[in-house]
Amino acid sequence: MHKLHVRKGDKVLVLSGKNKGKKGKVLAAFPDEGKVLVEGVHLVKKHRKAKQRVQAGVHEQEAPLPSAKVMVICPNCQQATRIAKVLLADGSRARSCKKCGTHL
Repeated sequence: MHKLHVRKGDKVLVLSGKNKGKKGKVLAAFPDEGKVLVEGVHLVKKHRKAKQRVQAGVHEQEAPLPSAKVMVICPNCQQATRIAKVLLADGSRARSCKKCGTHL
């Protein structure tokens, strides 16, 4: 099991591959596989059979990509940054931006 630096709902920047430079929101995280699903990034074509609620045809949908290929965008400074784990006064841990220091 991998420990991911991104969570569902984080805004991320893709660092490498054919989708390099694209930004999107994390729709799902898969820690067992070390992958994340990012909105509008790494689209693949999926052939679908007609069902009650799904029309038949070729549909585009997001596919998971490795979490190492994405970097979190800080909501405060709007820059791609690494994540620091900081210990708060009450003993709990929080994620913070390495560039501006604000908590995510």
